[in-house]
This record gives sequence, structure tokens and C-alpha cells, in this order.
Amino acid sequence: MRLGGPVFAAWHDPDSWVAAVRELGYGAAYCPLEPSASDAETEAFRQAAAAAGIIIAEVGAWCNPLSPDPAERAAAMEKCKRHLDLAERIGARCCVNVAGSCGAQWDGPHPDNLTPATFARIVTTVQQIIDAVGPRQTRYTLETMPWMYPDSADAYVELLRAIDRRGMAVHLDPVNLVSSPQRYFAIPALLRECFAKLGPQIRSCHAKDIVLEGELTVRLHETRPGTGAMDYGVLLEQMERLPPDTPLMLEHLSSAAEYAAAAEYVRQVERRRRAGPRARRPGPSSATRG
Repeated sequence: MRLGGPVFAAWHDPDSWVAAVRELGYGAAYCPLEPSASDAETEAFRQAAAAAGIIIAEVGAWCNPLSPDPAERAAAMEKCKRHLDLAERIGARCCVNVAGSCGAQWDGPHPDNLTPATFARIVTTVQQIIDAVGPRQTRYTLETMPWMYPDSADAYVELLRAIDRRGMAVHLDPVNLVSSPQRYFAIPALLRECFAKLGPQIRSCHAKDIVLEGELTVRLHETRPGTGAMDYGVLLEQMERLPPDTPLMLEHLSSAAEYAAAAEYVRQVERRRRAGPRARRPGPSSATRG
């Protein structure tokens, strides 16, 4: 497993970017470039990352390929193709996006999101994106989400089967699947199910945490790793079953200090897990190898 996250320090070339990633103790990083980068620049970063032993985890193509607006939908499709091409050129493990929403909010809920018709649309759009680029090393992935496909391990299995492309794989965000009290209080089982059904296809994972509030009606919100109910002992145990270069990427925190605390928490869980059965999960106030 390779822990990673955003880089806040200023950098101006591949060497300074590598130095910034190493300063954080990360073994994985988000893609530092945009699709407009030249082939020469992209290759320079690819080589620098490889020489430093840094895994470029993912290229984010965040947009809405299912938008109800035709112009936005067309632009989103082109963006996905450009970002998938960048992922291929720079040697990222995957290009990741959400499947898309049938509503105005690109990543939001809509009554039509979880329907057979939308499932079929997702299959077609992903096939078109992959076929346009023809990735050989990287993979196109869909982030697991609470209110759009794939919203479960089984839904992801069905999508993989229906899309039927070698260029398709899995991006797992387990917190996004915790969409009910039933799943919240069964997180270890949820994690084991995801890795049992999707493990060989997982290219990258997101690291967050989640809290169920005690006010009506159901309120779930993201929080920093170590301050919620996500069982990082089980998560890291399951990730150990994957190839050692599989990234676990911190995200959605507000500051460098928050990311440092999150990274230290994950590393502490891993140290205690490896120390043996008597080592227990550290408390929320504590802040793996890169």
C-alpha cells in the first residue's frame, strides 16, 4: 500500500515536485499536470516519479458525462477522454470520475440516477471514453458513490461485466458507500465485501472517515481519518491483499495540518496492526509508510 495525498508546497519542475512529495513522506501522489501539458513535460514527470519510486495514483476527470444539458454532456465526454489520455501518458494507475448525475449537480442525487436506463447510459458512455483512447497501461475508473452507480460492490461487478473493456477497473472510496445507518454500523463487513468482490480490479482508493450524527433524520458527514467510524485496521488489512503499489489517497481536508494529522493516524494504525493482535486501533486524537 502506498499512502498519498495533495502537495501544498510550491514546485516548478519534476525535481521540486518529487522533493515536495518526499517531504510529506508519501509514496503516492495525485497527478501534478493537466492534459494541456506537452508530451515532453509529461514524460519528464513520469520518469521523475518512477526514478523516485513515487506512484502517480490518479488523474481526476471530475465532470458530468450524464448531464441533462447537451453541451455540458459533450464537453464532459471530451474532458474524460483528455484526462484518460493524460493518465496513460504520465503512467498513472487510473483516471477517475463519477459516473455522472441526471440532475444539474454534477455529482449530486437525482431520482433517475439509480435506474436501469441510467445504468445502460453509464455503460455506453464509459465504453465510448475507453474506446476513444485505447489505454494499455492505465485504466478508466468510476468512484463509488452513495446516490449514483456504482453504489455497492455488486453494482460495480455488474458495471464491469456490462462495460466489458480491458481499460476499465475499480476506484474504491469506501466512505462514499456508507449511505445508511445499516452500512455505518457494519463497516468492517462492507470493507471485506468490497475487497472480496472487487480486489483484483482496484487501482486506487480514497482515505476519509465518516460520522453518523444523532439528530433526525439521518445525517452522515465526512471527516478526517481517525475521527469517525471507518475501521482503518480492517481497511489496511484488506489493502494488504492487493499489489503493494496500490495507492490509498487522502482527500477533502482543509489544510496541510489536517493532512499531516490524517497521514499520521493511518501510519499509526498500520504500525499497530503489524505489531500484533494486542495492538488496538488508536483513538481519534492521534494523528504507513509512504
